[in-house]
Amino acid sequence: PLAVGGAAARRAASASTSVFAHIEQGPPDAILGISAAYRQDSNPNKINLGVGAYRDDDGKPLVLRCVRTAQQRLIDQDVDMEYAPIEGVPAFRDAATKLGYGAQSRALADGRVTPIQTLSGTGALRVAGEFISRFLPNRPLYLPTPSWGNHRNIFTDCHLDVQQYAYYDANTCGFDFDACANDLKNKAPKGAVVLMHACAHNPTGVDPSAEQWRELAQIAKQQQHIVLFDMAYQGFASGDTEHDAFALRHFVDDCDIPALVCQSFAKNFGLYGQRTGLLSIVTRDSDESARVLSQLQILARPMYSNPPVHGARIVATVLNDAELEQQWRGEVTAMAQRIIAMRAALRELLEQRNAGGRTWNHITEQIGMFCYSGLSPEHVDALRADHSVYLTRDGRISIAGISSHNVEYLANAIAAVLKQ
Repeated sequence: PLAVGGAAARRAASASTSVFAHIEQGPPDAILGISAAYRQDSNPNKINLGVGAYRDDDGKPLVLRCVRTAQQRLIDQDVDMEYAPIEGVPAFRDAATKLGYGAQSRALADGRVTPIQTLSGTGALRVAGEFISRFLPNRPLYLPTPSWGNHRNIFTDCHLDVQQYAYYDANTCGFDFDACANDLKNKAPKGAVVLMHACAHNPTGVDPSAEQWRELAQIAKQQQHIVLFDMAYQGFASGDTEHDAFALRHFVDDCDIPALVCQSFAKNFGLYGQRTGLLSIVTRDSDESARVLSQLQILARPMYSNPPVHGARIVATVLNDAELEQQWRGEVTAMAQRIIAMRAALRELLEQRNAGGRTWNHITEQIGMFCYSGLSPEHVDALRADHSVYLTRDGRISIAGISSHNVEYLANAIAAVLKQ
């Protein structure tokens, strides 16, 4: 007992003199916390609908066949592991910008697109935030309500004035175009930076129509807004990379709106752990582009010096080979179609059960990996406690977690909690 007491006293004394003693325990990450609780659950029917990563119909992670082929080619070529330039792997930068802006893009042809490889989409957003903070000071940055949870963290850490504009209509589980347009006209001051999800809005899955995108572009142009596109799901949303790039291409090439574009290759290539992304900035001319690139290099150097090469080489290998690119387009379409099929199945089962006495058309009208279900926090808690179904308390469902094996169990669980 004396020894135990002495040890406790020593720890207390050590804590009182530690320079880190004042540091408080931080809150757990909401998504990672869901996954941790799911892993500890012994229910054989448990479902994890929290994680934003694709799963096949057996609930397994998927490595695309084109990615495996590209990876083997790189091994066979005995490529080196030298540093990439600060701005990234050249072949990747070229391929990624062509994919996003389109091979026929006027901005690309004119040398007005300035790309720098980043640590996936999150890294692209962070570099963009630092660029805005340094070179576009005193401009508020507007996020849609709601937006990806990490957006506010990223831009707050960049010391930006983060504001919000209307986006989602909880009554319809759809897009509130009138409120959105009004905020971008009258709430956001002229010249604000406005973040827009290029496709498959996260977390709601609600996207504007093509006509609504055109009207939003006119508002942005009239108000001299700078648009920051977060493009994490090109191809993965609809299965068509051209369709998913409509907003970006319309704003840039048709309307000449100043834009920063953040691309991620986590979802559409399945390169989650390779951290493969790109930030590009659309400038007025090639001379301005060169100056912008020099400053992006200066920003990146103290952050991470050079981006990782492996994922970038995989993407470049696939997109620069006609056969592999065609295979990739087929595989990304197949992923999107599975998501679409699971949306349809869940909606049908819920409507068969008259779950909650409500309509469920929003499940199939929304797009991409996530669905804003309309379930309340109390419903989410009940799903977890009574049925071992795990999702975020805002009711966001990761459709990738649904399969032909569990969709009926999920529909029964939702119907049950809505009766309580």
